[in-house]
Amino acid sequence: MLIGVAAAAATLLVIAYLAAGGASYEPAQVRDPCQPREWRSPDTLQEAVEQFTLSALDGAACELRVSRETLAMALATPEARRQFARRYRVDDAELEAAVRAGLVRAIDDAENAGALSPLIAVPLREVAKRLPVDEAIRLINDARPLFENAGGLLGALGGLLGGVQGLLPSGTEQLAP
Repeated sequence: MLIGVAAAAATLLVIAYLAAGGASYEPAQVRDPCQPREWRSPDTLQEAVEQFTLSALDGAACELRVSRETLAMALATPEARRQFARRYRVDDAELEAAVRAGLVRAIDDAENAGALSPLIAVPLREVAKRLPVDEAIRLINDARPLFENAGGLLGALGGLLGGVQGLLPSGTEQLAP
């Protein structure tokens, strides 16, 4: 009797799976990292950080001609980076250049979305081009300090500049800590 109930339950499970479209399941296509990513106007620090990270990963992955997901796993640990470099025949200089290019793309995207002021984005781009690769990877993995510090700096600049209109992006006060 118990075996009959289990067989009936298994049969019902297969029928439900097929009725829900399980027979035609295909994995989702991996997004092309070279295609521009639309930035929503970030309302919170967390949204700005998430979008920055995705944009930086897309930019670096595009340079290396791999998926964003593949690169994200490769940047997780030094050992994962070494395995990635061997598998994709990427030398240290290529990886470093791609990571820096990803940061620059993310800074451009953040500025275009109004998450970073041009007052911060312009010098930040220059810093990103020269940042040690370990620091650049740390920033891609967690951009929160960038936006927390930029938000605080933008608030201070806004106070100094007073009535200058259009200099700071709207919503900047929401990104300040």
